[in-house]
Amino acid sequence: MQTIDINCDVGEGFNNEDKLMPYLSSCNIACTGHAGTIQTIDETIAIAKQNNVKIGAHPSFPDTENFGRKYVEMSSKELQESLEFQINLLVERAALQNVKLNHVKVHGALYNLSTVDEDIANIIIQAMQNTVGNILLYVPYNSVIETIAKQNGIPIKREAFIDRNYNEDLTLVSRNLSNAIISKPEKAFNHLYRMIDEGRVNTVLNRNVRIEADTFCIHGDNEKAEYILKYVSRALKNKGIKIA
Repeated sequence: MQTIDINCDVGEGFNNEDKLMPYLSSCNIACTGHAGTIQTIDETIAIAKQNNVKIGAHPSFPDTENFGRKYVEMSSKELQESLEFQINLLVERAALQNVKLNHVKVHGALYNLSTVDEDIANIIIQAMQNTVGNILLYVPYNSVIETIAKQNGIPIKREAFIDRNYNEDLTLVSRNLSNAIISKPEKAFNHLYRMIDEGRVNTVLNRNVRIEADTFCIHGDNEKAEYILKYVSRALKNKGIKIA
């Protein structure tokens, strides 16, 4: 049976982790940059452990006010120190429950910038090397950070999104637009299955563009996330594909 990895951004204050975790194989835990507290980190790790879901750090620009979705003006040193603090915090909290980090995936504006900005990508890589070393990094396909991670010996998983629409250049449709989010479970599954089966994504201009992915993300703040995951899980099983 074919297997795929489905990940989700969690620990962000939506209190739906117990509903989502049964359908995931990995998760990205907010570690106080854009969201999260010691309590939510500990609770989320416990739920992940109970469901045998691999955990990753989900660091961000330090900006809870904007949920890490806007660029924050700060020095390279300040950003690197913030990322290292966030990653180390998750490592420490996980160790208290005898859990090890599987990966790192940066969040929001930082994630989008790392796709195209060499300086940002290098800061992320350096923060990883100073904290967790060469563990997995989840990256966008054909991105600057993918290239720099490979150059520095950081293993990667290329990521695609189950619940987000794509532009022709494989950037995500802006959340300011009404068609950014995919909320219908059947549409989300068709979107996902085309990426798995054909290695292509149908863009907002109805063009099939090549994409490669090793892990597929759904956002925990998508109000339909639970329903999408339930539908996707059943539909994948019918296609002979297991989430693992």
